[in-house]
Amino acid sequence: MSKVKMISPAVPNVPWQDKPEDHTGAPVWRYSENPIIGRNPVKGVARIFNSAVMPYGDEFIGVFRGEQVNGIPYIYMGRSKDAIHWDFDKDKIQFVDEEGKPFMPIYAYDPRLVKVEDTYYIIWCQDFYGAAIGIAKTTDFKTFTRIENPFLPFNRNAVLFPRKVHGNFMMLSRPSDSGHTPFGDIFVSESPDMVFWGKHRHVMGKSSEWWESLKIGGGAAPIETSEGWLLFYHGVSGTCNGYVYSIGGAILDIDNPSIVKYRCENFLLTPEEWYEERGFVPNVCFPCATIHDSESGRIAIYYGAADSYVGLAFTTIDEVVDYIKEHSVVTTSDTEEGRR
Repeated sequence: MSKVKMISPAVPNVPWQDKPEDHTGAPVWRYSENPIIGRNPVKGVARIFNSAVMPYGDEFIGVFRGEQVNGIPYIYMGRSKDAIHWDFDKDKIQFVDEEGKPFMPIYAYDPRLVKVEDTYYIIWCQDFYGAAIGIAKTTDFKTFTRIENPFLPFNRNAVLFPRKVHGNFMMLSRPSDSGHTPFGDIFVSESPDMVFWGKHRHVMGKSSEWWESLKIGGGAAPIETSEGWLLFYHGVSGTCNGYVYSIGGAILDIDNPSIVKYRCENFLLTPEEWYEERGFVPNVCFPCATIHDSESGRIAIYYGAADSYVGLAFTTIDEVVDYIKEHSVVTTSDTEEGRR
């Protein structure tokens, strides 16, 4: 039994591989058979990466960034019995409006998938007269109804919390500019109805650590634990050869997620393997989802690798929380409420 409790359903068939005996460093280790999704996985799709998965019944379901051969990204749905080997629909998800009429985005990428109460929400980045956030909902993974865009452009990396806080939906985002943003902090916003969003609060910004010295952004949906909200996010460094994306970890206050309780100064995972270092966009580890079992404390982390593949890594709730707390460095802008 874990000493840190995850407040979430048990997932006894969570994918898992024990830590290698020679593993050193942060308590996150890669699946030995990575990448779990390679190139050209579906006709007309060159690459799948930066995608989100979750349990569904006794099996698993996911929404996947499919980069078409014409370069335009859309969201595809996939299913799996073990959350490692995936079967994909040949056609992209067909979104509709509230009246059931076709309502497709011009493009859609980097989806997250989060269940809140009885509804599943897909959150992605799209065009809304500039880079912005799109949202759709479903209860059966057959009909996908788009709802109002939560924010004006320019914004990316939206991540919904898996339950309401004080009766309101909560969502992380990363306000940006119109280009490939060379800056960015994580903010949290709340809504009573998934239509009107406000009470925007700053959560945390870049740090002096090399791996997140340029910008940061949300990753997987926060995991509710007895220590607070466990957040796997991405940090970006600028180098003479381009950006490097790594995975970091933090713990947010359970009742006020704008307050950072602990923030790990070290990365949890950084590009080191060939499928992370070589690809369409090299040197990228980009977390988008976890599958976690509250009984065993096991956590499987799904991340995009080099904008070309999907990788899988593992940790346990006790190991990763202990590591984050042991190596925590927070600043005033982390620990304040962030409302100014």
